[in-house]
Amino acid sequence: MILTLSHLFYLVGAILAITAAMTLADRDHPKRFSSALFWALYALAFLVGDFLPPAVVGAGVVALALIAGFGGVGAGRHDIPSVAEAVASAKRLGNKLFVPALAIPLLTMVITLSGHYVIIGGRPLFDPKNTTLLALGIACIVALGLACWLTRETPVQGMRESRRLTDALGWALVLPQMLGMLGLVFSDAGVGKAVAHLTTSYVNIDLRLVAVALYVVGMALFTVIMGNGFAAFPVMTGGVAVPVLIGVYHGNPAVIAAVGMLSGYCGTLMTPMAANFNIVPAALLEIDKNAVIRAQIPTALALLAANVVLLYVLMPL
Repeated sequence: MILTLSHLFYLVGAILAITAAMTLADRDHPKRFSSALFWALYALAFLVGDFLPPAVVGAGVVALALIAGFGGVGAGRHDIPSVAEAVASAKRLGNKLFVPALAIPLLTMVITLSGHYVIIGGRPLFDPKNTTLLALGIACIVALGLACWLTRETPVQGMRESRRLTDALGWALVLPQMLGMLGLVFSDAGVGKAVAHLTTSYVNIDLRLVAVALYVVGMALFTVIMGNGFAAFPVMTGGVAVPVLIGVYHGNPAVIAAVGMLSGYCGTLMTPMAANFNIVPAALLEIDKNAVIRAQIPTALALLAANVVLLYVLMPL
C-alpha cells in the first residue's frame, strides 16, 4: 500500500496546525493563546498520535476538554465580504459554484469503485480497508483546486476560510471523533453487560412488545446521551438485542440491527451531543443553537413509535 489512512490524518493535522498558527498570529483574537493551544493539541493527535504513549494522548484529550470547558476556545475577527461583493461574485460565477461541491461525492465514488485496480510497482495505491476515506480526502483536495481556479483565489485564502469556519464551529468540531470513541470505551467498560443484567433482572421481557420497545427506545436514549448511533449500537445490541430479541425470541439479526440503527438515528435528531448534525448547522446559519433540534423532535418521535410497531410486527411469533 502506498496511501494509507495515516496520510489522511497527516493532512488533517497539517490543516489544524496551520489553523493554530493563524490563530496565534491574530492579535485581534480575544482568546488567541488558549484557542491556538486547543487547535495545536488537536493537530498533534493527528500528526504524531501514533508515536506518543497512550497516556500522553489521553492527557492531551483532557487538556482539550479543560480548555473548552472553561471557555478558552473563541472566534477571531475575519474579513468577510460585504453583501454587495458576495452578490456580485455569485452572479459572476453562477451555477459554477456547485462544481467543487459536486466534485467531492463524484470523485469519492469513482475512486472508491476503481481504486483497487490501481497498482503501482506491484503494490495497491490505496489501502483496501480505507479506500473510501482516502478517496474522500483526495476529492476534497481536487475540489479545493477547482474552487481556487473558479474564484481566482489562492489556497491561502482557502485556509483563511477554513479557519473562519473552524472558529464558527468552535470546540464542537472535535465532538464527532470524541463521541465515536465513547462507544468503544463503554464496550470495554462492560456497559453492555450491565444493561443486559438490568434488562433481565428488572424488566418483564416475557412480553415481546416490552422487549422490542426496550431495545428501540433504549437505542434512541443511548444515542441522545452519546450523540452517536454507532456508539450506542454495541451497548444496546449486546445488552438487549442479542440476549433477548435474538436469544429468547429468535428474531432476525439483520432486521433487528437495521431497525435498531434507525432508532438510534431518531435519538440523533433530538440531541445537542450530535453536534455535527444539530449544532454545527445552527452555528453556520447563525440561528438559535437548538432550532434544528426543535424542528426535528416531532419527526423523531413519530419515527421512533413506527419503529416499535415495525420491529414488533417483523419479530417471529
